[in-house]
Amino acid sequence: MKKFALILSLFLTVSIFAGCADKADENSNSSEASSTTTVRRPRKSAEEIRKSMNNSSDKSENNKAEGDDKTESGDVIIWTYSENQKEDYPTTLGAYEFARLIKENSDNRINVEVHPNGEYGDEGDVVPMVRNGDVTLMRVSLAPLANFSPELNILQLPYLYRDSSHMWKVLNGDVGEQFLKNLVDTANVMGLAWYDSGARNFYTSVKEIKTPEDLAGLKIRVQDNEMAIDMVNMLGAQAVAMGYSDVLPALENKTIDGAENNWPSYESTGHYKVAKYYTIDEHTRIPEMMIMNADVYNSLSADDKVMVKEAALLSSELEREEWAKTEKAAEETVKAEGCTITPVTDVAAFQKAMQPLYEKYAANDMDLVEEIQNVQ
Repeated sequence: MKKFALILSLFLTVSIFAGCADKADENSNSSEASSTTTVRRPRKSAEEIRKSMNNSSDKSENNKAEGDDKTESGDVIIWTYSENQKEDYPTTLGAYEFARLIKENSDNRINVEVHPNGEYGDEGDVVPMVRNGDVTLMRVSLAPLANFSPELNILQLPYLYRDSSHMWKVLNGDVGEQFLKNLVDTANVMGLAWYDSGARNFYTSVKEIKTPEDLAGLKIRVQDNEMAIDMVNMLGAQAVAMGYSDVLPALENKTIDGAENNWPSYESTGHYKVAKYYTIDEHTRIPEMMIMNADVYNSLSADDKVMVKEAALLSSELEREEWAKTEKAAEETVKAEGCTITPVTDVAAFQKAMQPLYEKYAANDMDLVEEIQNVQ
């Protein structure tokens, strides 16, 4: 943790996160920051990144090693970055920003080639590629990584966080950093930064959900995930596991009464046109992670490790901003269509129903759960 504290001192020094005081800023120590030779440049806006993606010459500059991009020590080093979302998605914009920062701050020694649209396959397929070095980096949800580090399930527990600010204080603090580093031993990858994917909420086609009792007997679609299934069943509903693309027709033909997902997914899939009751209970916040092959990371110089970590955290900042915009736009669309939005102001009853789930999935880690819950 000492090395991480030294690395992250850089951000307080240059005030990168001056506008994000709720992120639990890391400890300040400028000794390592002052010794690095990295030339730092401010990150681009999402609009500038979009323009560069639409300009073929810029895209070539960002993603391919040009013939004259040489250093005194030889050819440009190429890192591949897998992203399964489309080019304009918040996480992909974060990937392009990471690539730009690495290229500029390494003085063109290192080029990161971003491959969006699931070019290398689903996340579960790509994780082994990053582990063995066939792919250098990726952005991934926690579920595939939990197969190698089951303790990551703790971060996915329902009603674990009070709100978004609480989650980011946890992730950007000692607890979050330890989770990033633990993957080196268990999966041969280095966690670099956390990305946002919002909060999941319940929605139905039949009625508002204000209390767990309102869920009784309803058929609610969930991902094919044991914890998600248990969560819905423990709240009194009937969990129905099915594929993402099957949800809309199932809502239309009343095979299910509802589902659960974040604002952008609820809006972009058209689920809001059929299931017009959206309850903001934020039962799960599942952060995502940028990971890098550990062998590649460990081969870097101390200065380059600082550079990589800084670029990852800056890209995370941009991704979070873009995610917030995407959420807001989706929310405005849904409200304009006349959907009934029901905030849950007191989640105590929902949390109480989750006690058996916590005992099942976190019985041996309750000290860590309490540490997370107590972060202020």
